[in-house]
Amino acid sequence: MNPRQHETRVEKLSGLVEVGKALASERNLDRLLQLLLGEVTKVMEADRSSLFLVDRERNELWSKIAQGLAVREIQIRIGTGIAGYVAQTGATVNIQDAYADPRFHRETDQRTGYRTRTILCCPMLNKLNEVIGVLEVLNKQDGAFTREDEELLLVFSSQAAVAIENAILYEEIQRLFEGFIRASVYAIESRDPTTSGHSERVAILTVGLAEQVDRVDSGPYAGLTFSPEDMRELRYASLLHDFGKVGVREPVLVKANKLYDHDLNLIVARFKFIKKTLENRYLQTKLGVALSLGPACEKELAALEEELHRRLAEVDDQLQLILDANKPTVLPRVGFERILQIAGNTYVDVDGIKRPYLSTWEVENLSIGKGSLNHEERMEVESHPTHSFRFLCQIPWTKELRRISTIAYAHHEKLNGTGYPNGLRSEDIPFQAKMIALCDIYDALTASDRPYKQALLPEQALDVLRQEVADGNLDPEFVRIFIEGKVWSLTAGMRPGG
Repeated sequence: MNPRQHETRVEKLSGLVEVGKALASERNLDRLLQLLLGEVTKVMEADRSSLFLVDRERNELWSKIAQGLAVREIQIRIGTGIAGYVAQTGATVNIQDAYADPRFHRETDQRTGYRTRTILCCPMLNKLNEVIGVLEVLNKQDGAFTREDEELLLVFSSQAAVAIENAILYEEIQRLFEGFIRASVYAIESRDPTTSGHSERVAILTVGLAEQVDRVDSGPYAGLTFSPEDMRELRYASLLHDFGKVGVREPVLVKANKLYDHDLNLIVARFKFIKKTLENRYLQTKLGVALSLGPACEKELAALEEELHRRLAEVDDQLQLILDANKPTVLPRVGFERILQIAGNTYVDVDGIKRPYLSTWEVENLSIGKGSLNHEERMEVESHPTHSFRFLCQIPWTKELRRISTIAYAHHEKLNGTGYPNGLRSEDIPFQAKMIALCDIYDALTASDRPYKQALLPEQALDVLRQEVADGNLDPEFVRIFIEGKVWSLTAGMRPGG
């Protein structure tokens, strides 16, 4: 072996080692095939190369890529052509004149204008010695492929077989985990149909925001970039940010008004009883007047009838005020005072016990100034990030996804420290959680009408985001990118009627 041959051999072996290292670290199948074919073509000193995978169900070979060709999808029946023969027999084929071999199909050359001369094709075998694919190189740049080339390509194919099986297994695990994520989100949202699609939309908005941040070349986030793994982590955290709502009682989770229906129905029945009590009392009074005054009591009876109608109308007005107060709107202070005044009235129940028109608990709930939840219920809902954190911490995440629980934990924190559950300030909140927070707020504002709120137009919701920045709640740079990059438009067509 002359020095040049020795040098070439060392280069090939070095290339083989480097390919082995790269194949061991690459999990994406498409990138893996690209990497493999590029290195195989170079080390084998070939003009072109192709890699085919076996599809046993269809009895086909398929390839997403053929290095050096514009064809992106190739399908070959097993047993057909050189690659099909190798897949069927498991034998290595070294052809010095392609056109002299009857197994060679010339149609591809005729279609592409390429001239195939030499072919080296070998099987890719798994641990069970099954053919899972075929590796093929065409037209050695200097003469024909040698016995040494066959051995080298077989080593490549062995490395590739292991790497490809690992990549396929990884993709299957990813699909399985993706299914678990989606099933989890479905379980969350099935408890409250009015929020259906919220988690998916928040994930779309958050990933869209990250893509815009990636393009920023100035400002505080100019150096912030997201790898594919970072994007996947952010997407999963966005999808699972509300998972802790499984720990919130369903009546609280779906509470549309300040009082539950059965509590409100009890008040309505009570006021009907109060009206019947008034009618009965006035009937007894009218009977006493008639007995004492005789036929000359028409004027007194008419006055009593008028007073009864006034009292009944007054009770109806009080009930209507209660019904209005039950809706989760921000009431003026006078509204709460009227509720207190109503509660100060009393009636006598069927047992002869004097009772107030409204109980203390009913007054407290009807006097909720914002939303539909009382203090205890709000604390229960605000516990959901903690439930999310505890649940997500039970999952054995990979190294790339290990921050998901921490990110989801902080999606209700605010820059000024007024958020929950830990009152974190800006510097302690993960930037991913800041991104999810604003996307979560935007979607909640623009989501289709719910029993407790009306949907806002995008322009109105963006104004709310700006106000949240002014109040020190949201990150101003993320909000700016969200608005100027039109990230908000990504889910415009996903809302019912949108």
